[in-house]
Amino acid sequence: MPAALSVVDACMTPAQAKKNDNRPNILIILADDLGYSDIGCYGGEIQTPNLNHLAEEGVRFTRFYNTSRSCPTRASLLTGLYQHQAGIGRMTFNDNLPGYKGTLSHNAVTIAEVLREAGYATGMVGKWHIAETPLRKDQREWLAHHVYHEQFADKANYPVYRGFEDYYGTIYGVVDYFDPFSLVNGEDPVRDVPDDYYITNALSDTASVYIHRYAQDDKPFFMYLSYTAPHWPLHALPEDIAKYEDTYKVGWEAIRNARYERMKKLGIFAGYEDFLSERQFNDAWNENPTAEWDARAMAVHAAMVDRMDQGIGKVIEALRETGQLDNTLILFMSDNGCSNEVCQNFSPGENDRPDMTRDGQPMIYPKNKEVMPGPETTYASLGARWANVANTPFRFWKAKAYEGGICTPMIAYWPNGIKKNVGGMTDQVGHVMDIMATCVDLADAEYPETYHGHDIIPMEGKSLVPILTKGKRKGHEYIGFEHFNERAFISNDGWKIVRPGLKAEWELYNLNEDRSEKVNLAAQYPERMAKMIAAYDAWAKRCMVEPYPGQNKQKK
Repeated sequence: MPAALSVVDACMTPAQAKKNDNRPNILIILADDLGYSDIGCYGGEIQTPNLNHLAEEGVRFTRFYNTSRSCPTRASLLTGLYQHQAGIGRMTFNDNLPGYKGTLSHNAVTIAEVLREAGYATGMVGKWHIAETPLRKDQREWLAHHVYHEQFADKANYPVYRGFEDYYGTIYGVVDYFDPFSLVNGEDPVRDVPDDYYITNALSDTASVYIHRYAQDDKPFFMYLSYTAPHWPLHALPEDIAKYEDTYKVGWEAIRNARYERMKKLGIFAGYEDFLSERQFNDAWNENPTAEWDARAMAVHAAMVDRMDQGIGKVIEALRETGQLDNTLILFMSDNGCSNEVCQNFSPGENDRPDMTRDGQPMIYPKNKEVMPGPETTYASLGARWANVANTPFRFWKAKAYEGGICTPMIAYWPNGIKKNVGGMTDQVGHVMDIMATCVDLADAEYPETYHGHDIIPMEGKSLVPILTKGKRKGHEYIGFEHFNERAFISNDGWKIVRPGLKAEWELYNLNEDRSEKVNLAAQYPERMAKMIAAYDAWAKRCMVEPYPGQNKQKK
């Protein structure tokens, strides 16, 4: 077992855990490719009692934004900047443009770097995915653990060199859940794992170990728990899949409609009479020739979310056992909307996608849905139809600038600090770049102008603390979005423009009345459109979004 999972004394009483430093602990929990309505407290049928508990005793955000994809969101969250300013406008490869370097910039500081300077213990568990990961000639064999290399990226870009005292997790973005590639403890590769290994369990257990250790110190702690679940491949434990083996046999439309009805009862979008967008596919479930496979795929997705929630329960219990729970701010969110990707159509043995297991068994990519998903030897994903369901009530999905791509569930829980609107919803607008400012605020820390000889870009985020303690704040004048030329811009009066690609026209939506972007108002408000497009262009130039990768090539 890796050192991060070693046994610690878990018998500490709350009295022993009292600290002289009364600043709150901060725990950020990030899910991967979770749909807007997947969890129970946002309308989902998946069993998430621990997240539901956090929501019932905390606050749910209904308008909290990400950057529409994994690595850019992580870069923005950790630095308090737009992802381009942090160096990861696209993915973890280098486009040789200032905003698209593919690794976290040294003109940005991480929350861990800032809070460590302010006297916090700092630990990270889980998916990193913000370091450039060049491919090797023996990538296929490396992915299958058949060859060994000391580092998965430049170690100078590992978490332990970006402010985290402790780290256990994966450097790459996609992993086999039963035998993950790029797993490290600190900076050391983890060469092998136990036969019963499942990464969601390992991450939850490691976070619990860290909490028990940190509770013995007078310092408050900052922890970033970054799950890989429920990102593809669809890998889950049999006992978790069994809970949902019949749930999704009713089909896409029935599940989506049921989620919508629960969202209405919960008051997720109170004040909107009709906020369900049209389903993006008209094919009938009873005419679906692969209904059995599709129902199983969604059952595995649900099982992965379920197991993550079970792990979060362990982490909550560790906080309770050590007397840390009441003075810990927990923020739970997703890095983007559910994915429409069909990974079984990808090329196996490339990038971060293995084509065989450690013992040489072939990894089956079921292009024709010929093998049921779930076991380690399969490599599959949900596809667009279930993604449309997972992101109820919105249209679209991960990597798009519509709400289905960029709007995430977000739960804030802090018994000692949240006294207003407990158990309720807030429609205050937030963004992942606000997490840094929130941490700086609570830690009474100083965001630096320089760090280790580098000039630091001024922070873009704004603290969420006024929302948590008073119910509202003066928010951003605007929020900008760009990823692979999918662009959007939201103004503080609730209007939004979207341009889904360089060749597409800008669209305009009034989110105050049309939460799910059903009616494009561009033709009706040309002056508003022109003003917002000009504001977008100014933001893009300021935040290193220009020039867009491939833009000049496409314009020729």
